[in-house]
Amino acid sequence: MYPLGMDYSRESGMVLIPTRFVWPYGGRVVYISGSFTGWTQWPMTPVEGCPTVFQTICSLPPGYHQYKFVVDGEWRHDEHQPFISSNIGTVNTILLTRDSDYRPPMLSPQVPPSGPGSSMDVDNEAFQRVVRLSDGTSTESVPMISDADLEISRHRITVFMSTHTAYELLPESGKVIALDVDLPVKQAFHILHEQGISVAPLWDFSKGKFVGVLSALDFILIMRELGSHGSNLTEEELETHTIAAWKEAKSYLNNQVNGLRSAVSRRLVQAGPDDSLKEVALKILQNGVATVPILHSSSADGSNPHLLHLASLSGVLKCICRFFKHSPSSLPVLQFPLCAIPVGTWVPKIGEPNRRPLAMLRPSASLSAALNLLIQAQVSSIPIVDDNDSLLDVYSRSDITTLAKDKIYTHINLEETTIHQALQYRDDPFSTYGYNNQRCHMCLRSDPLHKVLERLSQPGVRRLVIIEAGSKRVEGIISLGDVFRFLLGS
Repeated sequence: MYPLGMDYSRESGMVLIPTRFVWPYGGRVVYISGSFTGWTQWPMTPVEGCPTVFQTICSLPPGYHQYKFVVDGEWRHDEHQPFISSNIGTVNTILLTRDSDYRPPMLSPQVPPSGPGSSMDVDNEAFQRVVRLSDGTSTESVPMISDADLEISRHRITVFMSTHTAYELLPESGKVIALDVDLPVKQAFHILHEQGISVAPLWDFSKGKFVGVLSALDFILIMRELGSHGSNLTEEELETHTIAAWKEAKSYLNNQVNGLRSAVSRRLVQAGPDDSLKEVALKILQNGVATVPILHSSSADGSNPHLLHLASLSGVLKCICRFFKHSPSSLPVLQFPLCAIPVGTWVPKIGEPNRRPLAMLRPSASLSAALNLLIQAQVSSIPIVDDNDSLLDVYSRSDITTLAKDKIYTHINLEETTIHQALQYRDDPFSTYGYNNQRCHMCLRSDPLHKVLERLSQPGVRRLVIIEAGSKRVEGIISLGDVFRFLLGS
């Protein structure tokens, strides 16, 4: 198929190359207009499941072509594709050859942020390539990263992280919530849910210092522990436990597992504003935590500390993306597709030995099974899939706090409640079942690494589910931890 108004006749022996054009920046009505359409407007259609991404396929002869887009009646060009100034304004350009498949230039790291509800913006795999159909065949090659490119990229990222400090993570304004260790667990449970957070530092007034953090994982362990003593959790059971009492009991239980007799508390993992970004990232990775409190004290002994910020890997990654966005070529690894890089956890292929299985569950599985898997597999989220392993939703550790809404935890049974039912307790009014636009963050194996990093650097995003284009079958997961272990070579 080719746009109306052009007569690229196949009878003339001309080879036509099906070429996919994409406008990934939203709009209500989008057209493409170019030298190959006689500058008439050719409609583009939204991609299924990606309402902010528009596409169309035009069969073009080899050669040089110009084009631009009409978005809601306004002439636009894609700043992240090759463009020139012409007598009709700024236009994008494309050069197609017979001898090689055309591969559209990859989106650069300075892609504008997507609008609300667009965390599911997955580009179809065909967006990254054009298939030659002139001889009825399809070819696709996957470039492999060289050791030299990898070493250069790691060195430059390490130098940046070593010479920039945690001060750069501090926002211009904002709030950080801390909890008193004498608060009842039930009250802390409600506070995390109402504030929309999954972790909070703990302040011990008697010691005058921060002594730890309370996270969603604590509530998972509490519900499992209390649930084992009866069929349902009760509000009274949670009322009798303070945060301090729970932390002591948790230390005792952990030490019993490790063969220790007395309860040994784990020291708070923290950082100072003068610590380098590399030190902050390594503290998070080596201690298996999601955040590190940034504390500052004007006293030499560290007394009366001030809580400045909760540092996370996403914040560090955002600094990296911001620093290198104007010189992406200085990091060769950013241009390679995800499938060409040894990073993430992938679904094992048939006959592939020694590959760690990817934790997934069906929506009919029990909430108890999900909580057990989160702990045993030491993961922060679990893809929820149908019988064909196609992604339906994601259940994360932080979802446990939604059970505080309307005191749901007082009248559910973990064994009898299914994941499907648990997902309905979220605050998303539009999510009846299936995809949750705010929570299902996805990518394709063909996505370039810089695009993956941009998505992971967004607040609240800790991992991307790698899916197959079209079927949305789960192929793997890439987390912030995976990325930093890869970039730091650890």
